[in-house]
Amino acid sequence: MKKLILLVFGLCMAVVVAACSGEEASSGNKNEVSMWVHTSNETAEGKEMQSLIDQFNEENEEGYTAKIEFIPRSGSGGGYEDKINAALTTDTLPDVLTLDGPNTAAYAEAGMIAPIGDYISNKDDLLPSIIQQGTYNDELYAVGYSESGVGIFYNKQMLEDAGVDLATLPTVEEPWDWNEFMDLNETLVKEYDQPAIDMGLKDQSEWLMYAFTPFLWSQGGSIVSEDGTKATGFFNDENSVKTMSFIQEMVEKGYTTKTPVEKGFQTGKYPMMMTGSWTIAEMKSSYPDVNYGVMPYPTSPDTNELVSPSGSWQYAMSATTDKEEAAAALIDFLTQTEALTKISLANSVLPAATSVIEEIRGEVSPQMQVLIDQNAKSAHARPVLPGYPKVSRTFQETISDVTYFEENQDIQKLLNTKSSQIDKALQ
Repeated sequence: MKKLILLVFGLCMAVVVAACSGEEASSGNKNEVSMWVHTSNETAEGKEMQSLIDQFNEENEEGYTAKIEFIPRSGSGGGYEDKINAALTTDTLPDVLTLDGPNTAAYAEAGMIAPIGDYISNKDDLLPSIIQQGTYNDELYAVGYSESGVGIFYNKQMLEDAGVDLATLPTVEEPWDWNEFMDLNETLVKEYDQPAIDMGLKDQSEWLMYAFTPFLWSQGGSIVSEDGTKATGFFNDENSVKTMSFIQEMVEKGYTTKTPVEKGFQTGKYPMMMTGSWTIAEMKSSYPDVNYGVMPYPTSPDTNELVSPSGSWQYAMSATTDKEEAAAALIDFLTQTEALTKISLANSVLPAATSVIEEIRGEVSPQMQVLIDQNAKSAHARPVLPGYPKVSRTFQETISDVTYFEENQDIQKLLNTKSSQIDKALQ
């Protein structure tokens, strides 16, 4: 996040430099597009990306070709973001680049990426959450090539041993509300004398924003106003108080913990875990003997509306490219059904388009299918705001603070303070 703030700070200067220099990372070949991606060519994702670029080079009828450069992103965001920052100051951005969903507004606001909506031929096929995360000021600036999702992973044997009939568990079509979910937690805590679920509260990172905002949205709340100009009156309203009260109650009653045992679900200590689609690959490779299932998000009892998190990496076109038609052709190719299907299957990620959901149905695990179905029905992108990093950090701090229930019994007071902090970030 710090790197993104620095990036945004320098963007305007970079754009001015770009207007004067006229140089960039592209080759001299007017038909060859340069592309930077945030992953390694040794990963399943990277290998499939290279394969797709090779296919584009062979099949494009206009004679366009592309050259991909792999710039692995470190856990702290370094590597890839460092090179983006450097390229901004020297006007050496590629024609096409990948960016994380929450960064869309900052990149677009600063004039780093260009609108591409007119070039994408299958917008109607893309999931609403993909359009939502790539849109800023009513223009599509980026297109996600995959989706992500979170569910409630549960150990089937541990639930059955606690007397839970698995046939009665919630489904995407009939999810449980918070009260029913807490009843299950109560049963499991009594049986095992341990927290029932690891919700990832120890992870003081973007996870808290990504995974916990759906509870607020299910309640009918929001972090900021629809126009993205203020949080006061929204993040401190009744809906926010109810949402944070639910999260606090989960901790206070011992249903979850802010200091979970590492790999507690995987090793059979906790019967449930709130986690994402990436855990499915881990369970298959490292814990194949654990028989588990996935439940959808619990919903607010006031609305019974299922909402789940979404968001992943996207393709975008540099605003400084002089190869607009070629760059757009590449992005359009990479976001068609065939390419999206290949990347989803190769990287074990959720699909970004309705057609891909149908293509891979039957080729993924039952656990992944639950997340895919939940995503298609209820995915909600994070706010598209230029000041997103500060907004996210404040929301993360709010979640962390409410878990300290003894110090923060007055949730309304806490939210008033946090809303004021977000207001300043939005100015």
